[in-house]
Amino acid sequence: MTTASAEAPDTRPATPAAPERPSSNTWLVYGTAFVASLALLTGVLSWQKVTSMQEQLARQSGDALGQASEAKSSARQAQDLALETAAKLAVSDAKLAEVALQRTQVEELIQSLSRSRDENLVADIDSAIRLAQQQAQFTGSVEPMLSALKSADTRLARTAQPRLAPLQRAIARDVARIQATPLSDTPTLLLQLDELALLADDLPIANAVGVARSPDTLARRPQEAISLWWLRIWAQVQADVKDLVRVSKISEPEAALLSPEQAFFLRENFKLRILNARLGLLARQIEPARADLATASTVLGRYFAPDSRKTQTAAALLQQVQTRMRTLELPRLDETLAALSTAAAGR
Repeated sequence: MTTASAEAPDTRPATPAAPERPSSNTWLVYGTAFVASLALLTGVLSWQKVTSMQEQLARQSGDALGQASEAKSSARQAQDLALETAAKLAVSDAKLAEVALQRTQVEELIQSLSRSRDENLVADIDSAIRLAQQQAQFTGSVEPMLSALKSADTRLARTAQPRLAPLQRAIARDVARIQATPLSDTPTLLLQLDELALLADDLPIANAVGVARSPDTLARRPQEAISLWWLRIWAQVQADVKDLVRVSKISEPEAALLSPEQAFFLRENFKLRILNARLGLLARQIEPARADLATASTVLGRYFAPDSRKTQTAAALLQQVQTRMRTLELPRLDETLAALSTAAAGR
């Protein structure tokens, strides 16, 4: 029976076979293939990128080389241009220095000519003013100085040099000062001194005796006739006594002790003082003339009769002369001469 069951056909339905699962090796192969593909793709992409970068670098390098070459050429041109410009600038500087030197020389020449002309003008004005000052001292008049100053002012105004403007202002101030200064008339003073010299011989000394009457003064007048003879004799005696005795007051003891010979020399000394003052006035030596007049005034007041009309006239005349001598000093041109010295020094 067992054999029969073994040989009996299997009537059970067939069961479908289960699908075969891939093994781990297959997945490993697939992963490796995928990784390799990915690596190949990455390599290809990288190679393309690198190739593109190389091409770009090559282009940039070529452009850089071209720009460098152009820059080098430009630099060479710029260097040549700079050298050429430097050479031209050096030539221009040399020409400019030469022109500046020539201009300086021309200016110095012009200034030298102008200074020479100004110096000649200043020298002429200085000599003219000094000569006018000497003439004024000799003549005692300010007209020569005024004429010289006005002439100098006219010449300076015609020249119109700013450097000489201080000299013009100094001349204007001196002219104004001279015109405002009161001055005495020298000829009038000389005439008054001549009158004093003439009066010296007639001035009475303080201790002089009475002068004898002329015969005409002793003649009897009709209205003075005296009938009695003894009265006439008495009147004559009185007149004679009055002529013999004279009482006077002498304030200076030296005047009372003068002898007739000394009185003569006193008058001559007084006259010499007056004449010396006159000579000093003519020589424009004012101070010695003033000293002589002061001495003459002292002698007149000490030794001559103060109550005499001639002495009083001489004293008044002497006082007038001394007063006028105070305003006889001529004004000086110190300011103009100082300005001339400054202009001549070139300052």
